Amino acid sequence: MPASPPAPRRPELLAPAGSLDMMRTAFAYGADAVYAGQPRYSLRVRNNSFGQLDTLAAGMAEAHAAGKLFYLVANIYPHNAKLRTFEEDMAPVVAMRPDALIMADPGLILMVRERWPELPIHLSVQANTTNHASVRFWQSVGVKRIILSRELSLDEVAEIRDACPDMELEVFVHGALCIAYSGRCLLSGYFNHRDPNQGSCTNSCRWDYKLHEAADNAAGDVQACGGAPIGNPKDAGAVGTATRSALDTAQGLALGGGPRHLGGSKVWLLEEGTRPGELMPIEEDEHGTYILNSKDLRAIEHVQRLVEIGVDSLKIEGRTKSPYYVARAAQGYRRAIDDAVAGRPFDPRLLGELEGLASRGYTDGFYQRHSTPQHQNYLRGHSESGRSLLVGEVVGFDAARGLAEVEVKNGFGVGDRLEFVQPDGNAEAVLARLFSATGETLERVPGSGRRVWLALPAEADPARPCFVARFL
Repeated sequence: MPASPPAPRRPELLAPAGSLDMMRTAFAYGADAVYAGQPRYSLRVRNNSFGQLDTLAAGMAEAHAAGKLFYLVANIYPHNAKLRTFEEDMAPVVAMRPDALIMADPGLILMVRERWPELPIHLSVQANTTNHASVRFWQSVGVKRIILSRELSLDEVAEIRDACPDMELEVFVHGALCIAYSGRCLLSGYFNHRDPNQGSCTNSCRWDYKLHEAADNAAGDVQACGGAPIGNPKDAGAVGTATRSALDTAQGLALGGGPRHLGGSKVWLLEEGTRPGELMPIEEDEHGTYILNSKDLRAIEHVQRLVEIGVDSLKIEGRTKSPYYVARAAQGYRRAIDDAVAGRPFDPRLLGELEGLASRGYTDGFYQRHSTPQHQNYLRGHSESGRSLLVGEVVGFDAARGLAEVEVKNGFGVGDRLEFVQPDGNAEAVLARLFSATGETLERVPGSGRRVWLALPAEADPARPCFVARFL
């Protein structure tokens, strides 16, 4: 009788951590490793408590004591001034023994290889690695792992895996997508003199823009970016806020579909909400348009294929997000990985469970360029079912009363169907009783800034972390 094929290798689940609380949440909900930015040398300056060396040391020590991994990000493309301080600033950090440095700049990589030759280096997605020849080059200079570019399809990832079987590969599966090529964007630097590639992006691609058509639609009638056209523009209507793209950019940039054009070779002008009268020309070609934000990446339905390919690490983006975001995303992808390794089919309910997270709508990015309409309907149907909204976090438990204390994030009330999200599994219950902080009976709590008491379902463990969501 022929031997059964070996079980696929279980990839690492890598989650973001901007604080100790986020790190602990990520580990509790299934992450194998976390990554955190060193503020001066990474693209995460905001919402990052790991800039404090004592906090960073505590995080690494705690992760290692739990048998988990802690990667430190130093992935900027530095100007000369930062080269002069890099080794001195990094020496105490390296002494804490991070499991790897995530880096992009060849100069900084060279400095680390010379000063700390034993320290593992993972090549950042900022380096835009899109082919197996580049993987082999970085392998030749001692890089241990390549974080592949987001612009690759599943077939291209598989081709790189086949050509480079002894190199660790990592891919993003969830989180924000830059409208620029793997984050190499100049918009923020142009508008606010805050360079995205130095870690201070203001997310200019997500601001409020309006769209205008140039008066005579000739490229020669438009001044340089930031100038006004000759003649009066024809207002083509509001583009809308940063939560969506006027052009449905997720598809206009081939994220899940072909490009959408505003019309031939016409010139179109963008007007940002806080800069009235400053009309900026944008151009289009057969690939689409090159400004405005993308939908967020959600590739949980592709985890099984990525496991079969043999990708070593699946990465969640979101170091500036909330602990609930990390909990929900880590829990969902943990289940998807475990199902794939065990040979179980993908559970489409996971799509709906991720809908409650803050996002700009979802796309599976470049992994699968042309989904069939039937498949799109399948994904949409499961995404819309089981949707929930975070309404609170359990912060205490009164065993005598059998009630949990909940810090309220969004409004909810008696009669709502609630989901209690815990590391060991979720429970559901219709809320029957709700009490104020001082014990009065409530019908509803209107919103954040309050604490209330309620009963947990019998399956819930009051000793474990717990977020409370309301089904929509």
